[in-house]
Amino acid sequence: MALHMIKLVVGTATIEDLLDWRAGHAGPGEPWILRTRMTPKRGAEMVDGGSIYRVFKGVILCRQRILAVNTVGEGAAARCEITLDEQIVRVAPTPRRAFQGWRYLEACDAPPDLDAEAFGEAPEELARQLREIGAW
Repeated sequence: MALHMIKLVVGTATIEDLLDWRAGHAGPGEPWILRTRMTPKRGAEMVDGGSIYRVFKGVILCRQRILAVNTVGEGAAARCEITLDEQIVRVAPTPRRAFQGWRYLEACDAPPDLDAEAFGEAPEELARQLREIGAW
């Protein structure tokens, strides 16, 4: 079973904001790399089918498949670079309390992907409210 990672998104409020940020900071053909201080000890499990789930303002809204987990640098200067798939997959809006850094997320605890055909492009706020009352 794949192991996932969950991480807060800082500085953007929506998936569209994240995509706009990406468009302004990445060159053509440049891989999507998430940099973090600590390298996951279970990185090999995450590369084997895992995704990073992103939390926007207390709600998990999307995921991206993890392609590689690498440590760059040595000693105190060592950092982790996680290469992500460009495709963002929307998931069922799921509340999540704030935390620092990142956390592992077991597959059984991961929110399900949204069926775009069944729900269309519902506004995120509406989707969150429907999820809170158990209608979604």
